[in-house]
Amino acid sequence: MAAAAVIIDAVLVGKVAAFRADESSAIAKRAVDRPVAVTPLGLAGDEQADRVHHGGRDKAIHHYPFDHYAHWRARLGDHPLLSAPGGFGENLSSTGLADAEACLGDRFRLGTALVEISHGRKPCWKLGHRFARPELTALVVETGRAGWYYRVLEPGTVGPGDRLDLLDRPLPQWTVARLFDLLVGGGHRRDPAALRELAAMPVLADAWRTRARDLAG
Repeated sequence: MAAAAVIIDAVLVGKVAAFRADESSAIAKRAVDRPVAVTPLGLAGDEQADRVHHGGRDKAIHHYPFDHYAHWRARLGDHPLLSAPGGFGENLSSTGLADAEACLGDRFRLGTALVEISHGRKPCWKLGHRFARPELTALVVETGRAGWYYRVLEPGTVGPGDRLDLLDRPLPQWTVARLFDLLVGGGHRRDPAALRELAAMPVLADAWRTRARDLAG
Protein backbone atom coordinates (compact mmCIF):
# COMPACT_ATOMS: atom_id res chain seq x y z
CA MET A 1 0.00 0.00 0.00
CA ALA A 2 1.28 3.46 -0.90
CA ALA A 3 2.57 5.33 2.14
CA ALA A 4 2.50 8.88 0.84
CA ALA A 5 -0.66 10.80 0.09
CA VAL A 6 -1.32 12.14 -3.39
CA ILE A 7 -2.22 15.82 -3.64
CA ILE A 8 -5.18 16.77 -5.81
CA ASP A 9 -3.79 19.53 -8.01
CA ALA A 10 -7.07 20.39 -9.73
CA VAL A 11 -10.77 19.73 -9.22
CA LEU A 12 -12.81 20.28 -12.37
CA VAL A 13 -16.49 20.47 -13.27
CA GLY A 14 -18.31 21.11 -16.53
CA LYS A 15 -21.66 22.21 -17.91
CA VAL A 16 -23.48 20.68 -20.87
CA ALA A 17 -22.82 22.68 -24.03
CA ALA A 18 -23.04 22.29 -27.79
CA PHE A 19 -20.25 20.05 -29.04
CA ARG A 20 -20.67 18.65 -32.58
CA ALA A 21 -23.65 19.17 -34.86
CA ASP A 22 -26.65 18.23 -32.70
CA GLU A 23 -24.46 16.54 -30.05
CA SER A 24 -23.94 18.07 -26.60
CA SER A 25 -21.22 17.32 -24.07
CA ALA A 26 -19.84 18.44 -20.73
CA ILE A 27 -16.31 17.23 -21.53
CA ALA A 28 -14.97 20.80 -21.30
CA LYS A 29 -14.26 20.92 -17.56
CA ARG A 30 -13.05 24.00 -15.71
CA ALA A 31 -10.97 24.05 -12.55
CA VAL A 32 -12.63 25.33 -9.37
CA ASP A 33 -10.79 27.42 -6.80
CA ARG A 34 -12.70 26.29 -3.71
CA PRO A 35 -14.03 23.03 -2.24
CA VAL A 36 -17.09 21.45 -3.85
CA ALA A 37 -19.49 18.85 -2.52
CA VAL A 38 -18.80 15.21 -3.36
CA THR A 39 -22.13 13.37 -3.73
CA PRO A 40 -23.03 9.79 -4.73
CA LEU A 41 -23.68 11.10 -8.26
CA GLY A 42 -20.51 13.16 -8.56
CA LEU A 43 -19.18 16.63 -7.88
CA ALA A 44 -21.59 19.49 -7.29
CA GLY A 45 -21.83 21.59 -10.44
CA ASP A 46 -20.67 18.84 -12.79
CA GLU A 47 -23.03 17.75 -15.56
CA GLN A 48 -23.29 14.95 -18.13
CA ALA A 49 -25.02 15.25 -21.48
CA ASP A 50 -25.24 11.50 -22.12
CA ARG A 51 -26.50 9.91 -18.92
CA VAL A 52 -26.48 6.44 -20.49
CA HIS A 53 -22.70 6.35 -20.94
CA HIS A 54 -21.58 9.00 -18.45
CA GLY A 55 -22.32 9.72 -14.82
CA GLY A 56 -24.17 7.54 -12.35
CA ARG A 57 -23.00 5.93 -9.14
CA ASP A 58 -20.25 3.83 -10.72
CA LYS A 59 -18.96 6.82 -12.72
CA ALA A 60 -19.37 9.55 -10.14
CA ILE A 61 -15.85 11.02 -10.50
CA HIS A 62 -13.25 10.65 -13.24
CA HIS A 63 -9.56 10.81 -12.24
CA TYR A 64 -6.98 11.34 -14.98
CA PRO A 65 -3.30 11.43 -13.98
CA PHE A 66 -1.47 14.56 -15.06
CA ASP A 67 1.53 12.21 -15.29
CA HIS A 68 0.20 11.21 -18.75
CA TYR A 69 0.26 14.72 -20.18
CA ALA A 70 4.00 14.61 -20.97
CA HIS A 71 3.39 11.52 -23.11
CA TRP A 72 0.59 13.22 -25.00
CA ARG A 73 2.64 16.38 -25.57
CA ALA A 74 5.39 14.21 -27.07
CA ARG A 75 2.84 12.37 -29.21
CA LEU A 76 0.50 15.21 -30.21
CA GLY A 77 2.74 18.25 -30.02
CA ASP A 78 2.15 21.54 -28.22
CA HIS A 79 -1.65 21.29 -28.13
CA PRO A 80 -3.38 24.00 -26.02
CA LEU A 81 -5.52 21.37 -24.25
CA LEU A 82 -2.34 19.83 -22.85
CA SER A 83 -1.11 22.96 -21.09
CA ALA A 84 -3.22 22.39 -17.95
CA PRO A 85 -5.51 19.72 -16.45
CA GLY A 86 -8.91 19.23 -18.04
CA GLY A 87 -8.02 18.17 -21.55
CA PHE A 88 -9.39 14.67 -21.06
CA GLY A 89 -12.62 15.71 -19.36
CA GLU A 90 -11.35 14.70 -15.93
CA ASN A 91 -12.77 15.77 -12.58
CA LEU A 92 -9.56 15.19 -10.64
CA SER A 93 -5.95 15.78 -11.64
CA SER A 94 -2.85 14.71 -9.72
CA THR A 95 0.67 13.40 -10.14
CA GLY A 96 2.23 10.38 -8.50
CA LEU A 97 -0.57 7.86 -9.06
CA ALA A 98 -1.23 6.37 -12.48
CA ASP A 99 -3.07 3.44 -14.03
CA ALA A 100 -0.24 0.99 -13.36
CA GLU A 101 -0.39 1.71 -9.59
CA ALA A 102 -4.06 2.40 -8.87
CA CYS A 103 -6.15 -0.73 -8.33
CA LEU A 104 -9.76 -1.80 -8.61
CA GLY A 105 -11.40 -1.54 -5.19
CA ASP A 106 -8.87 0.95 -3.81
CA ARG A 107 -10.53 3.07 -1.13
CA PHE A 108 -9.35 6.61 -0.63
CA ARG A 109 -10.14 9.51 1.63
CA LEU A 110 -10.66 12.24 -0.95
CA GLY A 111 -10.80 15.51 0.95
CA THR A 112 -13.47 14.58 3.49
CA ALA A 113 -15.25 12.06 1.21
CA LEU A 114 -14.66 8.31 0.94
CA VAL A 115 -14.35 6.97 -2.61
CA GLU A 116 -13.60 3.62 -4.25
CA ILE A 117 -12.21 2.79 -7.69
CA SER A 118 -15.02 1.10 -9.62
CA HIS A 119 -13.52 0.64 -13.12
CA GLY A 120 -11.37 2.20 -15.80
CA ARG A 121 -12.47 4.68 -18.40
CA LYS A 122 -13.32 3.48 -21.88
CA PRO A 123 -12.56 6.44 -24.19
CA CYS A 124 -15.09 7.53 -26.79
CA TRP A 125 -15.00 9.57 -29.99
CA LYS A 126 -15.47 12.82 -28.10
CA LEU A 127 -11.81 12.89 -27.07
CA GLY A 128 -10.70 12.77 -30.69
CA HIS A 129 -13.18 15.45 -31.70
CA ARG A 130 -12.20 17.74 -28.85
CA PHE A 131 -8.51 17.57 -29.76
CA ALA A 132 -9.30 17.64 -33.51
CA ARG A 133 -7.29 14.40 -33.66
CA PRO A 134 -9.69 11.56 -34.54
CA GLU A 135 -6.99 8.97 -33.86
CA LEU A 136 -6.67 9.98 -30.20
CA THR A 137 -9.32 7.57 -28.96
CA ALA A 138 -7.45 4.65 -30.52
CA LEU A 139 -4.17 5.94 -29.12
CA VAL A 140 -5.61 5.99 -25.60
CA VAL A 141 -6.68 2.37 -26.04
CA GLU A 142 -3.28 1.46 -27.48
CA THR A 143 -1.34 3.04 -24.60
CA GLY A 144 -3.78 2.31 -21.77
CA ARG A 145 -3.54 5.91 -20.55
CA ALA A 146 -7.25 6.21 -19.80
CA GLY A 147 -7.70 7.01 -16.10
CA TRP A 148 -10.40 5.59 -13.85
CA TYR A 149 -13.71 6.21 -12.12
CA TYR A 150 -14.72 6.36 -8.46
CA ARG A 151 -17.96 5.56 -6.75
CA VAL A 152 -18.69 7.62 -3.64
CA LEU A 153 -19.11 5.63 -0.42
CA GLU A 154 -19.34 8.63 1.92
CA PRO A 155 -20.19 12.14 0.73
CA GLY A 156 -17.96 15.05 1.68
CA THR A 157 -16.06 17.89 0.03
CA VAL A 158 -12.90 18.18 -2.03
CA GLY A 159 -10.92 21.13 -3.29
CA PRO A 160 -7.59 21.81 -5.00
CA GLY A 161 -4.70 21.03 -2.69
CA ASP A 162 -6.61 18.40 -0.72
CA ARG A 163 -5.13 14.98 -0.07
CA LEU A 164 -6.03 11.65 -1.61
CA ASP A 165 -5.14 9.12 1.08
CA LEU A 166 -5.15 5.40 0.32
CA LEU A 167 -6.99 3.58 3.12
CA ASP A 168 -7.37 0.07 1.73
CA ARG A 169 -6.10 -1.93 -1.24
CA PRO A 170 -7.90 -5.29 -1.26
CA LEU A 171 -6.99 -6.21 -4.86
CA PRO A 172 -3.36 -5.24 -5.50
CA GLN A 173 -3.17 -7.70 -8.40
CA TRP A 174 -5.94 -5.85 -10.25
CA THR A 175 -4.35 -2.60 -11.35
CA VAL A 176 -6.42 -0.28 -13.49
CA ALA A 177 -3.91 -0.88 -16.28
CA ARG A 178 -4.49 -4.65 -16.16
CA LEU A 179 -8.25 -4.19 -15.98
CA PHE A 180 -8.21 -1.85 -18.97
CA ASP A 181 -5.99 -4.19 -21.01
CA LEU A 182 -8.31 -7.13 -20.41
CA LEU A 183 -11.63 -5.41 -21.00
CA VAL A 184 -10.76 -2.70 -23.53
CA GLY A 185 -7.28 -3.29 -24.92
CA GLY A 186 -7.77 -6.81 -26.27
CA GLY A 187 -5.86 -8.66 -23.55
CA HIS A 188 -8.83 -10.91 -22.82
CA ARG A 189 -7.68 -13.26 -25.56
CA ARG A 190 -4.63 -14.17 -23.47
CA ASP A 191 -6.40 -14.72 -20.14
CA PRO A 192 -9.98 -16.02 -20.29
CA ALA A 193 -9.75 -17.19 -16.68
CA ALA A 194 -9.26 -13.58 -15.58
CA LEU A 195 -12.47 -12.61 -17.37
CA ARG A 196 -14.43 -15.17 -15.40
CA GLU A 197 -12.91 -13.82 -12.19
CA LEU A 198 -13.86 -10.26 -13.09
CA ALA A 199 -17.41 -11.23 -14.04
CA ALA A 200 -17.97 -12.44 -10.47
CA MET A 201 -16.31 -9.47 -8.74
CA PRO A 202 -18.94 -7.26 -7.00
CA VAL A 203 -16.61 -4.26 -6.64
CA LEU A 204 -16.31 -3.98 -10.43
CA ALA A 205 -18.90 -1.68 -12.01
CA ASP A 206 -21.94 -3.52 -13.39
CA ALA A 207 -21.25 -2.44 -16.97
CA TRP A 208 -17.72 -3.83 -16.88
CA ARG A 209 -18.82 -7.08 -15.22
CA THR A 210 -21.28 -7.50 -18.09
CA ARG A 211 -18.47 -6.80 -20.54
CA ALA A 212 -16.30 -9.44 -18.84
CA ARG A 213 -19.10 -12.00 -19.19
CA ASP A 214 -19.63 -11.10 -22.83
CA LEU A 215 -15.94 -11.36 -23.67
CA ALA A 216 -15.67 -14.66 -21.83
CA GLY A 217 -18.42 -16.05 -24.04
